[in-house]
Amino acid sequence: MNARARVVIVEDHALTRAGLLTTLSATCDVVGEAADGIAGWDAITRERPDVAVLDIGLPGMDGIELTRRIRAELPATHVVIVTMTDHEREVLAALAAGADAYVLKTADPQRVIAAVEIAREGGAYFDPRIAHVVLARFTSDESSKGAASPLSPRETEILRLIADGIGNAEIAERLHMGLGTVKGHIRDILEKLSASDRTQAAVIAFHRGYLN
Repeated sequence: MNARARVVIVEDHALTRAGLLTTLSATCDVVGEAADGIAGWDAITRERPDVAVLDIGLPGMDGIELTRRIRAELPATHVVIVTMTDHEREVLAALAAGADAYVLKTADPQRVIAAVEIAREGGAYFDPRIAHVVLARFTSDESSKGAASPLSPRETEILRLIADGIGNAEIAERLHMGLGTVKGHIRDILEKLSASDRTQAAVIAFHRGYLN
């Protein structure tokens, strides 16, 4: 994907917003900014960006609710949460709302850029410092640990690429198959793992040992 991603930034702290603008402008076209959730929603619905970069603790409408609205009404816009909090409640709420990526504000700027690009291409990215929270989401499913994988070798190969943050188009290119075929495999993976999305499928597979 060669064209620069179109991004809207929603962040209530002016200095942080300016930093994100500087960071992302190197590789993306920042087409809108907002300091609260309501103005952010207006900017996102107006610009229809590829990626919305959101804080969680926004005035007016918080980042979790904003993510839910984007997922429900603008499914082509991907969501990257960039926030200070690594608390389990907020991380899991962002996952449940449909965020594609979650990065801490203390991360290296290149990590934020990578998260935006991965999300834009249909992948999922979570800051390594909150990976334990994501994995803990599925620790109650101990009964299936060690069981034989229900995935075919090709499905396992595709899921491993998904876990590495690779988007559908690049997976198709790497595996020399059509994009529709890749999407069909992903549908089968989600069904077999009873997962609601790609991120959950990858976490379930890691937890059960299917990708080890």
